[in-house]
Amino acid sequence: MRVQRIDHVVLTVRDLERTIAFYERALGMTAVSFGEGRRALAFGDQKLNLHQAGNEFEPRARQPAPGAIDVCFTTDVPLDEVAAHLRTCSIEIELGPVDKVGARRALRSLYFRDPDGNLIEVSNEVGA
Repeated sequence: MRVQRIDHVVLTVRDLERTIAFYERALGMTAVSFGEGRRALAFGDQKLNLHQAGNEFEPRARQPAPGAIDVCFTTDVPLDEVAAHLRTCSIEIELGPVDKVGARRALRSLYFRDPDGNLIEVSNEVGA
């Protein structure tokens, strides 16, 4: 057995609509619906499936909780443009740009939080 890539990650959130609005505005993701009333945020060929806290779909994590994830997204948009966009969205940058190590190569990253307090990292691959 060999894993190829991540297809989706599940975020447990307090407010579905607020989360969707944030990720659409801040990161350009697209809201999608699937199954029987399920919601997700699509980007590239991956997605974030959304679970409403207290009303999670089965199967689920043993202890789902809003604000418990730390995730990194890569972009080819220069970080100075990302930072300017986040500022226009009134999103506070907590850290960055800073150098980090990614799965494929070195990264230059900015950090901020979503409405539930999840730590979001947006990065440019260095030397790509």
